Amino acid sequence: MNDDSSTSRFLSLILRHRPEVIGITLDQHGWADVRELIEGISKSRPFSMEILERIAANDAKQRYSFNEDHTKIRANQGHSIPVDVELEQCEPPEVLYHGTGEKYVPSILQQGLVPKTRLYVHLSSDTATARTVGQRHGKPVVFLVLAGEMARSGIPFYRSRNGVWLTEAVPADYLKQIS
Repeated sequence: MNDDSSTSRFLSLILRHRPEVIGITLDQHGWADVRELIEGISKSRPFSMEILERIAANDAKQRYSFNEDHTKIRANQGHSIPVDVELEQCEPPEVLYHGTGEKYVPSILQQGLVPKTRLYVHLSSDTATARTVGQRHGKPVVFLVLAGEMARSGIPFYRSRNGVWLTEAVPADYLKQIS
């Protein structure tokens, strides 16, 4: 099997942050036309429908979704550009988790979790996933998020197609540092 990691990262950049890099646009719901996507990526590297389907199917985080006839594809979440990926509001579990790097702890304790350049704060349903995410930012720190309490106070939660929990922000009062 080919090593698709570089192409997968490039696909993520295009579908979540900068579609203009290859001269395409996403529709209001984040969908890219597959034919245009393949043509655009093919200008800088070997790329085909087979490669695209393989990347989408084998992505460990299940970042991508096709429409029913595979003529469109989008990232499930993580966008920094304004798109509506048609998330349905849903009731979260009582607790969720957020992984980050140790260097961000003082800011988080003061202002809570904010999406920064993304549209939503990403939360995990288990500490192992949160710790893995945190490792990308240095020494990992995991916060417990009182999601049930937040929801009861009127703060909406969404769950992406690949199981990531999303919310617009997490006030510091709903956080407990657990590692």
